Amino acid sequence: MILEVAMLQVKEGLTEEFELQFKKASAIISSMKGYISHELQKCIEADHKYILLVKWETLEDHTEGFRGSAQYLEWKRLLHHFYDPFPTVEHYENIDLR
Repeated sequence: MILEVAMLQVKEGLTEEFELQFKKASAIISSMKGYISHELQKCIEADHKYILLVKWETLEDHTEGFRGSAQYLEWKRLLHHFYDPFPTVEHYENIDLR
């Protein structure tokens, strides 16, 4: 399992519209091969900042499957104009602490 982490900064005054559009975009990402789950968290101290956490079966499910799909074009159309600056996206793997 891979965890995608994206730090999102939404342009001032657009947070409500962003959240509405993100609900629509959630249906897109959740339909993709290798998708496990996702959540969007809003920062308490700065209400225009969010963190997106997406669990994928493999890195390639995100970087090749989702990003290379027609559905990703719709995702971009719905969301990318809200961001300033454009988000940094990183991928993490779990460390077994047992």
